[in-house]
Amino acid sequence: MKPGSPFDRIRSNEYFIINRIRQEEFRGNKDNISRTKCYQRFFLENPEIAWSFLASMVSRNTGWNMGDLYGEIIPEILDEKTRKNLFLSLERANWIIFKDAFPQLLIYQYSKKTGRPMFHLLDHFNVSGFMQNEWRHFWKRGERKRLLYALIVNEQHVIQQPVILHPSYKYKIFHSAFFVLHELLHFNCIVFPTANGELYGESVVQFKNVWKRIHLGKRLASILFDNDLYPRFLHFAVKTEPTGSRYDYERYAYERKNRKNPFIRAVLPIIEHHERAVEDWSLKHPPKRGWPKAPCMKKPAAVTDWFYQKQEQLRLYHLAKQLFSNAP
Repeated sequence: MKPGSPFDRIRSNEYFIINRIRQEEFRGNKDNISRTKCYQRFFLENPEIAWSFLASMVSRNTGWNMGDLYGEIIPEILDEKTRKNLFLSLERANWIIFKDAFPQLLIYQYSKKTGRPMFHLLDHFNVSGFMQNEWRHFWKRGERKRLLYALIVNEQHVIQQPVILHPSYKYKIFHSAFFVLHELLHFNCIVFPTANGELYGESVVQFKNVWKRIHLGKRLASILFDNDLYPRFLHFAVKTEPTGSRYDYERYAYERKNRKNPFIRAVLPIIEHHERAVEDWSLKHPPKRGWPKAPCMKKPAAVTDWFYQKQEQLRLYHLAKQLFSNAP
């Protein structure tokens, strides 16, 4: 083929797109705040990709959990080393998800701009065969909920081996007494706030089980995109700059609260992650039959009072621990 042919121009343009996506992923994957903003910005430009809004709202929760590690109570309960390990497990998991998912989103966006599917480029970013097939299916059929669920299935499998089952995190974090107690007492929750102070969400339980996390993701999606609630969540997200402090939503609460948790960029470093070889999880662990099925859900109810009660219980647990430790 002669130089300058249409085929050469297509290949040259694709190399440019691949490099541009790598640069955008690298910039966006700097920390929790940058990831949250990238997911949300993408959703505002491509509202048909519901997962990107879910990812941004869950990423906000991750930021709040990170901020808690340097807030009012957790530093009194956990030593510095344990808190550092908790932060690194959260950071690593979300870094891996963004590194896998954001190129997928950008390739879809480039496909829209060019008017032709460019999902063959997913190979350059080690995207699972499962997701490559699902993007092609979405391009042909436009089944938005199926793509949403596919991305939920994918993201949870992507972190299972390198984070959840990795010895550094498995025993130090996910089998620790603190983590088990948090699950047992439902202290760990993902909440979606509104600008009028209400909170909606779900407890995180059996976190180590990949399909439990997938079902949780589906339930969270049902809450987030509830016809009545979705406009309120979107209003909060657009109105509220993510900082990693729970004051992001506490300032809208009925009982105004003073900020007790720090802005995470003020206390947490930028982590330089090491890239490791990526295996296609779907070759060894193909998704269960029925994975596109929606969860059975009742109409979402606000968990505002329940959630703040849990926060108070954690404070009382801390006080009780202090009393027993100081007892003669």
